[in-house]
Amino acid sequence: MKQSRLFAPTLREIPADADVVSHQLLLRAGFIRQNAAGIYSFLPLGKKVLHKVEAIIREEMENAGSNEMTMPSLQLAELWQESGRWYSYGPELMRLKDRHGREFALGPTHEEVITSLVRDEVKSYKKLPLNLFQIQTKFRDEKRPRFGLLRGREFIMKDAYSFHSSHESLDVTYEDMKAAYNNIFSRCGLNFRAVLADSGAIGGKDNHEFMVLSEIGEDLIAYSSESDFAANIEMAPVNVIYEASTESKKKMEKIHTAEAKTVAEISSFLSIDAAKVIKSVLFIADEEPVLVLVRGDHDVNEIKVKNVLGAASAELATPEETEKVLSCKPGNIGPVSVPENVKIIADHAVEYMVNAVAGANEENHHYQHVNPGTDFEVSVFADLRFIQEGDASPDGKGVIRFAKGIEVGHVFKLGQVYSNPLNASFLDENGKSQTMTMGCYGIGVSRTLAAVAEENNDERGLIWPLSLAPFDVHIIAANSKDEIQADFSEKLYDKLKGAGYDCLYDDRKERAGVKFADADLFGIPVRVTVGKKAAEGIVELKVRKTGEMNEIHVTELIEAIKSQRELLAR
Repeated sequence: MKQSRLFAPTLREIPADADVVSHQLLLRAGFIRQNAAGIYSFLPLGKKVLHKVEAIIREEMENAGSNEMTMPSLQLAELWQESGRWYSYGPELMRLKDRHGREFALGPTHEEVITSLVRDEVKSYKKLPLNLFQIQTKFRDEKRPRFGLLRGREFIMKDAYSFHSSHESLDVTYEDMKAAYNNIFSRCGLNFRAVLADSGAIGGKDNHEFMVLSEIGEDLIAYSSESDFAANIEMAPVNVIYEASTESKKKMEKIHTAEAKTVAEISSFLSIDAAKVIKSVLFIADEEPVLVLVRGDHDVNEIKVKNVLGAASAELATPEETEKVLSCKPGNIGPVSVPENVKIIADHAVEYMVNAVAGANEENHHYQHVNPGTDFEVSVFADLRFIQEGDASPDGKGVIRFAKGIEVGHVFKLGQVYSNPLNASFLDENGKSQTMTMGCYGIGVSRTLAAVAEENNDERGLIWPLSLAPFDVHIIAANSKDEIQADFSEKLYDKLKGAGYDCLYDDRKERAGVKFADADLFGIPVRVTVGKKAAEGIVELKVRKTGEMNEIHVTELIEAIKSQRELLAR
C-alpha cells in the first residue's frame, strides 16, 4: 500500500477527551474515529489490525472444534421474554419497535437466539456436542462509555456457545475452549491471567475471566506470588488458618460510644485494634433478613454471601429496612439479642474472636467483651470476606498479590440456565427427552485490540507485535522529490512485496520529520528508510520496539528483516 493512497489522518495533539494511552494513540495514529460516545469507526489501519485479531480467533476456535456462523443483531423480544431477561437485563438492553409495533432488542449477546436455533434444529443426542461461534457487532447502552474501545456502546465480540448431552461433555469442551483462549491471547502478545470469576447477569457457574494486567483495569485480580493461581477478588477463596486465642473470656457489658459508628471510629474511641471489632452488616436475601459478621479489619464479600445462602439475590439492607428489622440505624447494629427471624452467618475469623466489640442495636452504644457461642449464636461459619494482600494463596503456594486487569475474554459453564426456560431438549439413547447442557465463551475483539495498544507503546506512538501489526515493513523515502530516492524506493517496495512482506510505502511529498513521526505513531515493527545513500544501495533499517538502527546494503536487506522479525518473535 502506498501511503499517498492510505486514509490515515494523524493528529499531533492528544485529544482532550481521551483519558488512557490506547485511546489517545489509536486516535492520534488514525486507527479509529469517534462517531458518538462509545461508538467508533475503524479506519483502514485499525481495520487491518482488527482483521488480524479476528484471524487468530477464527483459527484457534476452529482448532477447538467450533463452527462459525452469523446470527441477527436484531432479536425478537419474545425470545428474551422466554428466558426472563427482557425484564431483568436492565437499561443496557437497547429496545425498539418496528413499524408494526413488534418489539425487538439490539443484541448485547446471543444466548436466546442460539438456544432457540439449536432447539429447533437438533433433536437427537447423536448431534451433540455442538459448538458454534460468531464474530459480530454487539450493542449495550453503557451508562458511562469510557476508555475508547475498552468500554463502548457498540463493539465487536466473538461469542461461542456449546450444547451437550451431559455435564461431563461440557467439562471437556470447557477445557478445550480455555486452552484456545490461552493460545489466542498469547498469540496477541498480551500479559494476561485466566482468573476465577462470578457469572454476573449472564447466569451459570464455573467460569473464568481472561484478564490483561493493566493499571487502567477496572477489575482487581488476586494472584499467587509463586503459582499460576489467579481469581477475581470477588471470587478468590480465603484459605487462612486462624489461631485460637488464649485470652480468658470476660462478661459482656454495654458501653456508651458517643457518635462513633464505623470500625475506624470505634477502634479509635476505645483504643483497640480493628481486628477486635465485629463488623455487622444486614442483608436482605430473597426478602429475608440476614446478619453477616466479619472481623473489623475485613470486608464483607457480597458474592460469597449470596453463594453461601444459595440466594437468588442478596442486597445490602437500606437504612429504612435496617430500622424496621433491628430497630436501630446502621452504625450500631450487632449480633446480640437480634429478633428470631434474623439469621446470623459469620466469617471463619469471627469464630476465633474473644472479648470483641460489637454494636448494641442501640443509638450511641456498643457491647464489649462479646464472645461468639456465649453471647450470640451463629447459624453458619463460612468464607464470607474479601481476600487481602499477604493472605496465603488458596492453593497453598505463596501469598496473595493484587493487580488491576482488563477483561478481554470470559468462559462460562451455563448448565441449563437458558436451555430450561427455552425448552432446548433432545432424545437420549433410550428415546427419553433430556434438557441440553450449555457452555458460553466470549471475547471482546475490539477490546482486545485496545488492550494490545495499551500494553505496547512508548512516548512516540504504538508498537504492534508482529502478529497484529497493520503492515510488516514501513518503507520511507526521506525525500520523495529526489528522483534517485523515489526510484530506489519504488523498486525496493516491489522487491519486498515479492518476498512476501506486506509493506506500507510512504511516497508522500512530505518532510522527512513528518514521515518519521507518522511512522512512530503507526508502530509498524520494521522501518526501512531510503535516504542520501540510495545511490550506493544503502538503506537504514530501524526496529520500532528496540529503536535499534543499522545501515544495510540492499542485497542484505531481506535477510536482515527476516533476522529482526525472528528476534521480535521470541
